[in-house]
Amino acid sequence: MAKKFRSKKGAERTANAVIYIVLIIISVIWLFPFFYLVLQSLRGESGAATLYFWPHQWTFDNYIKLFTDTSKFNFLRWYGTTLAISVVVTVLQTTIVLITSYALSRLRFKLRKPLMNLILVLGMFPGFMSMTAVYFILKLIGLTQDMGLVGLIVVYVASSCMGYYICKGFFDTIPKSLDEAARIDGANRQTVFFKIILPLAKPIIIYTVLTSFMAPWGEFMFASLIMNGNQKYFNVAVGLKEMLERENRQEYFTRFCAASVLISIPITALFFWLQKYYVQGVTGGSVKG
Repeated sequence: MAKKFRSKKGAERTANAVIYIVLIIISVIWLFPFFYLVLQSLRGESGAATLYFWPHQWTFDNYIKLFTDTSKFNFLRWYGTTLAISVVVTVLQTTIVLITSYALSRLRFKLRKPLMNLILVLGMFPGFMSMTAVYFILKLIGLTQDMGLVGLIVVYVASSCMGYYICKGFFDTIPKSLDEAARIDGANRQTVFFKIILPLAKPIIIYTVLTSFMAPWGEFMFASLIMNGNQKYFNVAVGLKEMLERENRQEYFTRFCAASVLISIPITALFFWLQKYYVQGVTGGSVKG
């Protein structure tokens, strides 16, 4: 019996070792592009194509020039624009998703299930299918180019309710008896939502905030279409793409790498800081009672 137990334990250790090795290999593959990006951002030699991996000259000039040399590309303005859009969209989108999810989780009304199914079906279609129509609608009401920032916010926020599904699933795990007890004590729907449900929904709120912030932070397609070449209002994704145009690539490639490193730091730090809440939000964990 003891021999069989040791054999089983050894097999488990071997399996765990194999799993760890596979995970390490996958992690190296995932991290290698970012590592290469950091190396290129510290390269003193200009040009995009090099036949060597390690830089011959090390420098921080690429980072410094992003903020000091704004004659052609104003990275600081792009960064500020993207941050402003992301913050506004995060606040509006999180509010809409939470309200919609709570209503669909707790309220019962006619056509509730058909409405939920319709939203799910519409959410399966990629956004670029409607880009042309959305652009001409925004153009008709004057929300392109100089007013493109408002147009972008409208586009990002307009479909917020389509992200209700995960949040609703989390609200479904919160016992309805809490709502009923509060209603018996005289609380209205608003009091139940703000005083009882939201304090218990911290994980899903963090998850919604994080996902709402990530989408506009790195979005390119709609931003490129709505701004239509107006460099003054570019976000970082559209602006960095301009750095890789044929006429700019030779001079600005290393600066592009430095900018890519800088814009990845906030979202990476935010993700690791909120990771435990993010996981709880995805799994739909809640306090049972």
